[in-house]
Amino acid sequence: MALRLYNTMSSRIEEFRPLRNNEVRMYACGPTVYDYGHIGNFRTFIAVDLLHRFLRQSGFKVHYVMNITDVDDRIIRNSARDGVSVQQFTAKYEKAFREDSAMLNIEPPKLVRATDNIQPMAEFVQKLMEKEIAYRTDDGSYYFRIAKFPAYGKLSKKDFSGMIDGARVDVDDYDKDSARDFALWKGPKPGEASWETAIGPGRPGWHLECSVMSMQELGESFDLHAGGEDLIFPHHENEIAQSESLTSKPFARFWFHARFLLVEGEKMSKRLGNFFTLRDLVLKGHRPSSIRYLLTSVPYRNQLNFTFDGLKQAAVSVERLRNFGLRLSTGSFPAGANPAMQSLATETIERMRVALDDDLNTAQAQGAIFEMVRQANAAFDTGSIKKDDVPPLLVALRKFDEIFAVLDDDDVPKMKQVLEWAPTEGREKEISNELREAVRSNQLTDADIESKIAAIKAARASRDFKASDALRAELADAGIIVEITKDGIRWRRK
Repeated sequence: MALRLYNTMSSRIEEFRPLRNNEVRMYACGPTVYDYGHIGNFRTFIAVDLLHRFLRQSGFKVHYVMNITDVDDRIIRNSARDGVSVQQFTAKYEKAFREDSAMLNIEPPKLVRATDNIQPMAEFVQKLMEKEIAYRTDDGSYYFRIAKFPAYGKLSKKDFSGMIDGARVDVDDYDKDSARDFALWKGPKPGEASWETAIGPGRPGWHLECSVMSMQELGESFDLHAGGEDLIFPHHENEIAQSESLTSKPFARFWFHARFLLVEGEKMSKRLGNFFTLRDLVLKGHRPSSIRYLLTSVPYRNQLNFTFDGLKQAAVSVERLRNFGLRLSTGSFPAGANPAMQSLATETIERMRVALDDDLNTAQAQGAIFEMVRQANAAFDTGSIKKDDVPPLLVALRKFDEIFAVLDDDDVPKMKQVLEWAPTEGREKEISNELREAVRSNQLTDADIESKIAAIKAARASRDFKASDALRAELADAGIIVEITKDGIRWRRK
């Protein structure tokens, strides 16, 4: 079965095939670095990360590019307000985006900044001027003439047949139901950052940035363009118009859009008090792996209702998977093989692939791995898992984690970064007891813990259960859970 994805341009699910043999060129709209990223943003970034990971697992060579929007209306306004350069203002939030992405195990694409590509953007506008598709206004701004692109609206499926030629809009964020000649380039204004270029001083419009950077990195036509559903109109519609007007070629073959989320059943907003950045959640003591798992639990085109009960359940799910992997890795098994377990591992890998081939059905893929865990755990309890069954079961678990990336027990070092960051932002009072406890449990190194586990084993071997219990309590006080089973002694951090 081949990968089939919903293509926003055609409004249907289609078989995905790259334009060049086995090479996939994909571009995603990245963050506008004027603030910390919220969980709605990261739902999109994780959806694209899943797609990237699955394409690679499927044998494709993937060239994945994401932009950093480090110049737009909000950035210009805020940097002027703070009396700093655009670069100084955005550096903090770009760094935070990179750190937050790493916290969520988002594999880094090639990141390109708008401010590093100002001159090519000016040249792009100049070429549109030569084709009389763009025009200049008295203030030194340049606009795209929508009437010159009859196909305008083909992505969003909006009917703009009655639009007014010449009506202009120069803000990046505007009425989602209006079609106006949009700003390609904005003339300089007093107190605002600007750049000297061949078309005069000023700065690029938001829509222009993505067209120029994507085509520079991937060519005039490429395989897949991704982003959140809120970008379909006007941003992606405008990208298509200006790019195809210049090249007369299809801009991107597939358009991949992830839906935003609800929080406790409502649209996320600061006014409602349900607006959360990733760091807000970590300050409350929630683990990055739980957040990533929850954000992947509903297929990307479906509405996800983000709840704190759901986040707790995600933590339980991740822990169950980790414990299963630990049980396989540390258990003692009789020689031989159980054909039922061998088949279970093979069938699970196939079920996960079929689910993800079906427009990235993450819910079904997660269901497949948990069915394997359920059946294998039952086999554990009856002694039905043999030594030769362990490798294929671990392979299935690894195949799952190549996509979902939640099994490495590395949450606490990441959470410690947020604990250390909070005072720099005056947010020390928001640090939860859960976060402090999680970080405290990580003060002991793995070597320290293994040394104490060895002492527990020695005490139990000599039937000194009082000493064994005292060591176990000492580890519990440090946030280390010790489990004594018939397969041996296992430990994990809280």
